[in-house]
Amino acid sequence: MRIDAAEKTRTCVLATLICLTGTLCESQKNHSEVAASPNAPQVMTTLYEDLKWQAIVPELGEDSPQIAILRVDPSTKATQLLIRTPRKVHVPMHWHSANETHTIIQGTATFEHNGKLQLLTPGSFNYMPAHMQHQAWASEGAVIFISVDGAWDVNWVGNPPGKSDLNQEPHTPQ
Repeated sequence: MRIDAAEKTRTCVLATLICLTGTLCESQKNHSEVAASPNAPQVMTTLYEDLKWQAIVPELGEDSPQIAILRVDPSTKATQLLIRTPRKVHVPMHWHSANETHTIIQGTATFEHNGKLQLLTPGSFNYMPAHMQHQAWASEGAVIFISVDGAWDVNWVGNPPGKSDLNQEPHTPQ
């Protein structure tokens, strides 16, 4: 039996398609196994009413700003968190080891960095590079979403907030 060139070509194309289909199926199988592994990224949802809030300055009691850690990436330690303020509060000059962003959810916050003041209202966003010294004033009832691209830390330039920082208004930079 003799196979002509056209038949030979069709046979090669069919064999190639079968091999590619097998490879694609194996690739899909491997991909779904990775996605299903316990170490793979997973969807996460937390409702506001289920958040675990902690006082940032316990000495201030019920007047203390509160923090809720939403998520910490297990490998990079990147952190997303919320801060809420029951009273107006000044957050004295400080810096963070990682880049930081703020998105105002409720209320207002004024940030000072490099001698410049910027008022942020709901929906407003800012970005602070790592190690940039800044301070902030948050309104009563403010809720601020913060994301840092590394571990969350606060490094105070002077003293952390205290009773004298409650109900403070932003000052004019010198």
